[in-house]
Amino acid sequence: MQATELEKTENYYRTQMQKDRIVDRLKENGCRITKQRMILLDVILSGNCTSCKEIYYKASKLDPKIGTATVYRMVNLLEQIGAISRVNLYEVTCETGAKREEHVIELDDSSVRVLTEPEWMRVIERGLRACGYIDRQNVRTVKAGMV
Repeated sequence: MQATELEKTENYYRTQMQKDRIVDRLKENGCRITKQRMILLDVILSGNCTSCKEIYYKASKLDPKIGTATVYRMVNLLEQIGAISRVNLYEVTCETGAKREEHVIELDDSSVRVLTEPEWMRVIERGLRACGYIDRQNVRTVKAGMV
């Protein structure tokens, strides 16, 4: 099942709004907005990176002059301004409008599903029950992190 044009457009605008907001925060903190920073921001906003190493490999394909130190400095800077969270594997946490918990799932056909926190908890709980990990228990919280 292919993502509809509307879904693609909505995803693009959401990402562009996040990018604009992050750029504004960087400027507010006195940072120059360089070509390399914009490339790194695009790579991070793609949502497919779980480490600085992955960010570096993807960004260096776009600009071979980007070094690992540049990536680490940018990631640290984004973390300092509250735009990303390393705990959530470089998930973009900079939101537009009111703060709300959303979980974005990209499927192998490139379609995207956005679940609210209650929907996400229901999916996790039903999956755990279906796989036999829980019986009568209910899920209270789900925390992202590396084990």
